[in-house]
Amino acid sequence: MSIRNDLSGKIIAACQEMNRSGLNQGTAGNISCRYENGMLITPSGIAYDQMEENDIVFVDNDGTYEDGKVPSSEWRFHQIIYQTRADMNAVVHNHAQFSTALSILNKGIPAIHYMIAAAGGKDIPCVPYATYGTPELSDYVATGFTERNAILMQHHGMTAAGETLGKAIWLAEEVETLSKLYVNLLQTGLTIPTLSDEEIGVVLGKFKNYGLREKN
Repeated sequence: MSIRNDLSGKIIAACQEMNRSGLNQGTAGNISCRYENGMLITPSGIAYDQMEENDIVFVDNDGTYEDGKVPSSEWRFHQIIYQTRADMNAVVHNHAQFSTALSILNKGIPAIHYMIAAAGGKDIPCVPYATYGTPELSDYVATGFTERNAILMQHHGMTAAGETLGKAIWLAEEVETLSKLYVNLLQTGLTIPTLSDEEIGVVLGKFKNYGLREKN
């Protein structure tokens, strides 16, 4: 099996697992991995349970993609994440229920729990709305990923990136868990306590050796 086919198979498996776990619905989300001088990304409009390795689309760094294939409409912001973050090799985008609910409210997630540091900072921001698939949205996403590994996208959903596909999926799951916690806390009407910037700084230092450990 070629390296490309192997990576394409992993992308499809991650998409299917994302839907099985409830992290995404239908064909709403998309996943990509850095590959050669570009990326491999899920195609537009093909159901995950019908997707085959040959359906995964290669898009090079100048935005050119393969004849006869149509990449996800969100390929531009995947591409700009790789351009912005040389340390990231996989991007996961979905419309997870609680993350999307917060994005509709235009609420980022504050430091309600130390796991917020998994996204690389003291909070998980919500970047401004722009029409899906547009360069304007890509610019907002690029700004969000300058100092974070995950963001919410207003009236849209969430996006997470990682050094590997497994780590990107792991982070997306953590973001949705934090989103659910925050939505539940907001419903109490109480003042929500948060951890200090100083404590999150301590946790960020500890997180250099924390997170998903993948077996070969």
